Amino acid sequence: MADLTVSRPTPPAQKATPPSQPAAARGERSRRYRRKQGVTAALTGWGFVAPATVIILGLSIFPALWAFVLSFQSWDGFSQATWVGGQNYADLMSDADFGNAVLNTVGFTLLFVPASVLLGLFLAVALNRRIRWMGFYRTAIFVPFVASAASTGILSTYLFSPQFGLVNNVLRVLGLPQQGWLDDPHQAMIVIAIMSLWGAAAFTTVIYLAALQDVPADLIEAARIDGANRWQTFWRIVWPQLAPVTVFVTIWQTIEAIQLFDLVYTTTKGGPLNSTETIVYFLYDKAFHALQFGYGSAAAYVLFAVTLLTTIGVVLYSRRRGSEAI
Repeated sequence: MADLTVSRPTPPAQKATPPSQPAAARGERSRRYRRKQGVTAALTGWGFVAPATVIILGLSIFPALWAFVLSFQSWDGFSQATWVGGQNYADLMSDADFGNAVLNTVGFTLLFVPASVLLGLFLAVALNRRIRWMGFYRTAIFVPFVASAASTGILSTYLFSPQFGLVNNVLRVLGLPQQGWLDDPHQAMIVIAIMSLWGAAAFTTVIYLAALQDVPADLIEAARIDGANRWQTFWRIVWPQLAPVTVFVTIWQTIEAIQLFDLVYTTTKGGPLNSTETIVYFLYDKAFHALQFGYGSAAAYVLFAVTLLTTIGVVLYSRRRGSEAI
């Protein structure tokens, strides 16, 4: 009898699957990929910031380093520079003109900084309310800040000229004695401080106005519910909230006062009788008029040191006051 059993075909042999890669190899490949992506991102970022970096290095850092080296040399801009060490700094300490410039700068700073901070605070409080035409008032106050120093100097000359100035014409009409203003050594710096205040108060007003709008309204409302009047609310609630802003504007305006140059240059040129010659105008005159570039660079670095120490002093004092208040 025939065998009717059907034999099943043998299935083809399957290909052997390669063993999976170890976890260490996969991790290494992932790290290389992330490293490559990081390098690409870094190169892309530097590609964007490189032009600005080159400009900053070329127009600020390199000239500052060169001026520092130049402050130890004697150079007139044409002949070979000679190394004099610290002689320029020693000469500055005994220079009567430099001492006069320092005193003028300190006097201007004492006039300008408190007035600009207090006037800006007063205007900000006055503008921090809802009245008609408030946008116009805020714009009108801020416009002097964006005015150029040349236009401010021309306006100062027009207003305070002893011969044809508007202020003296008003005094003449009122029957009051006319003043020397920019031609009077005792009044010229006061006039410059007033004209500087005209533009600088706009900056402090904007800063204080922004800070006032960030004062929590619930604190003010709670003080009023407790029976505090407007002055008590401002002094006990609002003023402590403005302390960091006050430190900032004080430092900023102090630096601006120490670096006063443009308004002096466009009005008095340091006169009369050097009564308005500031440190910056002194170093400008020595470097670009007397061609004493090393001496002027030394004066510039003395100014830098004074500015740095003033800033550090104000910051430390404000922090100490803040810790005592806490």
